[in-house]
Amino acid sequence: MLELKNISFQVDAEGQDKEIIRNVSLTVPDRKLIVITGPNGGGKSTLAKLIAGIEKPTGGRIFFGGEDITEKNVTERARMGISYAFQQPVRFKGIRVLDLIRIAAGKALTIADACEYLSSVGLCARDYVDREVNASLSGGELKRIEIATVLARHAKLSVFDEPEAGIDLWSFRNLIDVFQHMRETIADSSILIISHQERILNIADEIIVVKDGVVDRQGSREEIAPTLHTGMAAIATAECEGHIRAMGREGGAV
Repeated sequence: MLELKNISFQVDAEGQDKEIIRNVSLTVPDRKLIVITGPNGGGKSTLAKLIAGIEKPTGGRIFFGGEDITEKNVTERARMGISYAFQQPVRFKGIRVLDLIRIAAGKALTIADACEYLSSVGLCARDYVDREVNASLSGGELKRIEIATVLARHAKLSVFDEPEAGIDLWSFRNLIDVFQHMRETIADSSILIISHQERILNIADEIIVVKDGVVDRQGSREEIAPTLHTGMAAIATAECEGHIRAMGREGGAV
């Protein structure tokens, strides 16, 4: 179980302190799929980075499995079982997709095992397993490969920061199936997704709404989903379509 107690985070903005997260307390229980949603710029992605250890809070404490991990860095948290998927995946020149999945799994997976993870995110495994994780891959391909590495890790807590960003509509539909399967097979672990996509919200056990750096409300999907502003779905749809159009113009659609 993950617990955030009175977490705050501020940055120096042109000589003045700007508070991004203010006194946030929340719990992510085991065996649950939690979605954090809310308006753009409200602090959702910052919260995910604080959980992963990419950023360090300026106030409050973070506990994972009952242990205080506030001072632990991203590598130490990863070893404890916290996995994080970036909104914009990192490229690794010289590393093959197969190598990356094996590193994530922490063991020498067979090619067949690695291909199973790639297939689960909608990639033709034989076309990707030996490719380098470099600039030759599109943003959508990188996103799906990163999600495959998260699946391979079988982490205690898997954090996805806007997994729908930069992927085409077919991939998004496939992504929902991936998360749905993760939800159905969840064991002594939990899944935290940063998103405002309605279809992702619809598979959540609980929804946390973050607005202006604070938790605006939190509860079950049945309690929270009907209270969400109807404009949020329209914004999310427009952003997704914008990503698709941009990828089409660049000739990198997946």
